[in-house]
Amino acid sequence: MSLSTTAIAELDAFALGHAFRRKTLSPVEAATDALDRAEASQPAINAFALIDRARTLAWARESEARWMKGEPLGPFDGVTVTVKDNLAVEGWPSLKGSTVTPKSPMGYDAPVTARCKEAGLVILGLTTMPEFGWIGLSTSPLTGHTRNPWNRDRTAGGSSSGAAALAALGIGRFHLGTDGLGSIRIPAAFCGVAGIKATYGRVPAYPISVMGELAHLGPIARDVREVAALLTILSGPDHRDPMAWNTPTPDYTIGIDDGVRRLRVAYSPRLGFVGKIDPAVEQAVASAAATFEAMGAIVDEVDPPMEDPSPIAWDIWNAGAALALKSFGTAERAAMDPGLVGCAETGARTSAADLIDALLYRRTKAVVAMAEFHQTYDLLITPTMPTGAIPLGADLPPAGFAGVADWGPLWTDWCRFTPPFNVTQQPAGTVPCGLDADGLPIGLQIVGWRRQEATVLRAMRAFESARPFARVPMSHVSP
Repeated sequence: MSLSTTAIAELDAFALGHAFRRKTLSPVEAATDALDRAEASQPAINAFALIDRARTLAWARESEARWMKGEPLGPFDGVTVTVKDNLAVEGWPSLKGSTVTPKSPMGYDAPVTARCKEAGLVILGLTTMPEFGWIGLSTSPLTGHTRNPWNRDRTAGGSSSGAAALAALGIGRFHLGTDGLGSIRIPAAFCGVAGIKATYGRVPAYPISVMGELAHLGPIARDVREVAALLTILSGPDHRDPMAWNTPTPDYTIGIDDGVRRLRVAYSPRLGFVGKIDPAVEQAVASAAATFEAMGAIVDEVDPPMEDPSPIAWDIWNAGAALALKSFGTAERAAMDPGLVGCAETGARTSAADLIDALLYRRTKAVVAMAEFHQTYDLLITPTMPTGAIPLGADLPPAGFAGVADWGPLWTDWCRFTPPFNVTQQPAGTVPCGLDADGLPIGLQIVGWRRQEATVLRAMRAFESARPFARVPMSHVSP
């Protein structure tokens, strides 16, 4: 091995590509190191639903051969990536965190998986998620608890649970996530890493999610430049998704260091409808707003002019859950997460008229409100979550964080900063901005108007550069 395992673990995706090009490191060496650390992390963190060492090394050998010929598929050929267990990888099952889903291998690649292979990325395995991604926690009937690397007694968040935990550990440089109500941003915030949910249609999907246009896809990584690089790879069109954009894919790494000077930024600590927030979160996000001002942005404390869209999201989500579980009988449902089954039962009682009202009329009202807001403001910054990572197995909503809406109590009473921007389909990212009283990461959410991913990423990168964030202490994850 040309470099020590410690040195390999510290190389970001850009440095890995450079090392492959110079032949000071091979993709096989990098993949072997990542696999060794992945397998060693499983007893403590449990972030993988599947590791297939032989197949991963076969992909790495193919990459190595391309580099030796001087014919890489791209600058990140050979860099490792993980795939969430609800995204198809040909030859592997897609179990979605459930014991009742079919165990047969998938016969095709999802668009995002195909884009990764076309770029020469080496897939490390499938990452854990709660059953059907229904909740923002990191426990499923299939894999049990995925633990937060910062504190193994705390949740890693969900539903892209394993992806965020592995990003925090530096096991794999790129990680594929999905986000229906916050499933990229919640775990990224809890694990102290970066992630973005792109505008709906920017990243193609197949099959289309039962959650419809709430369901977005996007990258999670240790730093924002890697997030931007992976979003560039994922954003190619795919004929199987009629809603995917057919416009050329920009390179989101270009201009990412241009800063935020003169950008108009709205700082909203509660969005006008969120109740309790951990004081440490409130203080950290207020400090982040001050940092944006110091970087030259024009910052106003102001709430966007929309009512809480969470009830809209919940109506759509429940109906989607009903569709997802439609083929499962009584015995199968008895083996499933009771909360998910409850969502499906509620959704089955939703009338077509109520669903159309949520999808079209109420959602459009929220979209128009935010469109008008972004006539004045380039960006909106908020907390990503109202608290740091809660204990594994805790009830939802956590004590003191129950909502007051007449449609609760639901788990979204606790998680009300992220669902609005699935309803409005806006790009929304998260970066770490501090630690709470328990030493756990706090996330800052940065939201832009539709198709303004580049602006959101610029702001994420500017903040990351001004306020570098600590890595998880590796002593926390030794078995």
